[in-house]
Amino acid sequence: MPDSQPQPPPPPSSSPGPADPSSLLLCGARLTDGRTVDVRLGGGRIEAVGTAGSLAAGGTRACGARVDLGGYLLLPAPADPHAHADTALSADAEGPVPYEPRDVQRRATEAALLQLGHGATAVRAHVRVGDVQGLGALEAVLQARRALRGLAELTTVAMPRVLTGVAGADGLAVLRDAVKMGASVVGGRPDLDPDPTGYVEAVLEVASEHGCPVDLHTDAGDPARLARLAAMAGGLRPGVTLSPCGDLGRLPTEVASRTADQLAAAGVAVVCLPQGGCGGVDRRGAAPVRLLRAAGVRVAAGSGALRDVSNPVGRGDPLEAAFLLASRYGLAPEEAYDTVSGSARAVLGLPEVRVEAGFPAELLAVRGDRLAGALSLAYSRVVVHRGRVVARTSAVREYCDSAASVELGLPRQGRG
Repeated sequence: MPDSQPQPPPPPSSSPGPADPSSLLLCGARLTDGRTVDVRLGGGRIEAVGTAGSLAAGGTRACGARVDLGGYLLLPAPADPHAHADTALSADAEGPVPYEPRDVQRRATEAALLQLGHGATAVRAHVRVGDVQGLGALEAVLQARRALRGLAELTTVAMPRVLTGVAGADGLAVLRDAVKMGASVVGGRPDLDPDPTGYVEAVLEVASEHGCPVDLHTDAGDPARLARLAAMAGGLRPGVTLSPCGDLGRLPTEVASRTADQLAAAGVAVVCLPQGGCGGVDRRGAAPVRLLRAAGVRVAAGSGALRDVSNPVGRGDPLEAAFLLASRYGLAPEEAYDTVSGSARAVLGLPEVRVEAGFPAELLAVRGDRLAGALSLAYSRVVVHRGRVVARTSAVREYCDSAASVELGLPRQGRG
């Protein structure tokens, strides 16, 4: 490399404004419809969206700080509806996953911050309860949730192993204790129980008692079992989610289509894991997202394992999940991004986000001018949660001099 290199462009920076310190102005951002706009935030919500420069001169309310988003695409922030906080970042551990509460809290916090850096301002974490670890791992993740307040929203799913028969009595008691402790979702792996239907019945009963959503792990390879689950889950509110359902795509098309229709009629959502699976489920492929969407099933995408033994290279990056759904499974970029943003937030029971006045200020700015390009080269990112910038990533690519670059007039710095 030559001794003298061009200086990397600085990341978008804030500068003090003249008035309200609680408000924020995002300047010169590009929207997916091609407009370049200013966006004013205040009180955790989007206050105004105007043409570039229209909100910067003060108007009826001056802004306390400004962030230059020239060259960035502004999107609703992603959310991750399926992560594993208790086992995250444990791939390099010797022997079994360490479940000492302080270690779990540290890893869960670090994992949530990694996901926040990718853009996920809300994460649903599945946590094992019962067995050897009891409720210790759940308490540690709840501690991480409290420590992350104001940076990201971390909710927990209690996942017992066995709920039926004599052995399941303890698991059922632990599950109820987990909800009382603060787990906001009831979940588990019915396929691992000697009586999967009885397991689902027990989970639905606890969820109904406490008014909790349900989120179950299954490979979805047994259409009869899925039909029974759909029949039991129909009408349950706040709702039922299944993931990752990878075996559903291996069923005969007519069987898979009929099952998808049953899930849609029952209002059951499906979370696929295109970046890889997680412990206890198959990792050979994602659910048939196009078939499910065509049937009317709400489909979201999660990260699954984040660098644990199930997926030692898991990134926990929602934009990578959207990229894979677009490049490998045939979704349009807009459809793929919806699985990690709008549909993911709906699965989590969170309010809708649009870049329009009145909506929550949960936003992600990505270097680029089109959504397809952003999914392809989403390196530089600015993350907004509750109306303030909570994470930044800035990436610059540089090239050495070469005859080809001089002859063709190519840049020595790559975009994004």
